[in-house]
Formats: sequence, C-alpha cells, structure tokens
Amino acid sequence: METALIRNTTLILITLLAAGCATVPSGKADPRDPWESFNRASYQFNDSLDRTVAKPVAKAYKKVTPRVVRTGVSNFLSNLNNVRTIVNDVLQGKMKQAGKDSGRFLMNSTLGLAGLFDPASAAGFERNDEDFGQTLGKWGVKSGPYLMLPFLGPSTVRDSLARVPDQYTHPLNYLEDDSTRYTIRAVDILDLRAGLLDLDAQIEKSYDKYAFIRNAWLQRREYQVTDGNVDDTSLELEEGMETDPALDAPSETESQPVESGTPAPPPGG
Repeated sequence: METALIRNTTLILITLLAAGCATVPSGKADPRDPWESFNRASYQFNDSLDRTVAKPVAKAYKKVTPRVVRTGVSNFLSNLNNVRTIVNDVLQGKMKQAGKDSGRFLMNSTLGLAGLFDPASAAGFERNDEDFGQTLGKWGVKSGPYLMLPFLGPSTVRDSLARVPDQYTHPLNYLEDDSTRYTIRAVDILDLRAGLLDLDAQIEKSYDKYAFIRNAWLQRREYQVTDGNVDDTSLELEEGMETDPALDAPSETESQPVESGTPAPPPGG
C-alpha cells in the first residue's frame, strides 16, 4: 500500500510540474511566493478535488448529521490535538500554558468522556493550538517561501518540514489498528472541510481565489507564530505589492477574526 501511495504521489507531482506553467496574473510578483507557477497548478488540482469530492461530502455530512453529533466529533478530534499542543508548549518554554493545556486535556479526557464534551472550556481552560512549525518560528527559523501542497493545501517550507515531527506527537500514530486510524483521519478531514463551508462564499467572491487564500493564510500563520504580537502594519502586504480587491473591500458582514485553533481556508477553495 505504501509503495502504491508513493507511486501515486510521484505521478501527481510530475503532473503538477508538467502543468507548472499555470498562468500567473500580470503585475508585481509576491516575494513570499517565488514558486507561484507551481503553486497555482497545485491549487488548481486541489480545487478540482475539493469541488468533486470533499465539498459535496462535507455538505452531505453537515446536512444529515445533527449539530450535537458534529460538535462531539469536533471536540473529540480537538482533544487529540491537545497532545501536540502540550509538547510544543514545552518546546517553546511556555510552561504555564503547558500546565493549563495539560489540565484541559485531562479534564476533557475524563469528565468529557474521551473528549466528546468540553467541560474544560466552561472551567476556564482556554483552547490553545501549537505545532512544531510555530515552535521553529518561535526560535527564529524563517518560514521560507509559500508552498501549496497537493492534497494538504497552504503551507511554507518551514511548516511543510515541521509536519514530520508533528506526526509523532499525535496519538493516532500509536494506534495499532490501521482501519481505526484511517477512519479517524478521514473523519478529521471531513470535520475540517465541513467547518470551512461557511467561508466558501467569501472565497468565491474574491477577484483571485488563489491570492486570497495565500494572503489570508500567511497573515493568519504569522499571527499564530507570534502569538498575536503583530503590528497592524505587518498584517498588510508589503508596500507596492498588488492585493486582491476582495481582501480590502468591505463585505456586508464583517469578517470575524480567525481563532488560533481554527483551520486554514481549504486548499481548493
């Protein structure tokens, strides 16, 4: 199975490289995105996959599954991610936060019935989200160029490499039963996509969906890495760079700030 997966992934990468001459809009290039041609080809692949598979399934899941069940699923998956957060709290020297996140994990794992319920939030244990990419950023490792990964969506060179150690801090990797592990991962992806459905309309209205997702993701990622200690001016694109009109134009309903634990916009829009 692993050999087939590697072969299929290689074929996808070759296809993307062959399509790497995806049209790049005229104008000044974004210095954060030197591989824009490849990234746009990868985005088109992700977008096609999302429209034909992920989005329809997520809509069906949201339609037929009661809200209370979806909330329980989200709570359970979030509780599993707390292990990764605690490890990276320690690696970043946030010992007080590590203690609180440990308390949150223990409370939700016991009183919350393996994380299906979230009594920790009611008790004042706020949800945090830390990963190894944020840890590297905390200790001065630069993000490197923006990278749109096939299947996985927006990232950077730093965050792409950080995915490897992050895998070792997720409890799922220590489950011996493959079917259970794959099922939970599939549900995790489904829950993630269902949670992003409300963003689709905003993305569709943007002048350049690729640029909209890139800019929004990079801004949010910088906010996460710096724990919100970002000057307002640093959230703006560099002077002289072209922006997506949809990013600056006011909408009928103001965009709500994205929580640190909220997933990024979908890879395929």
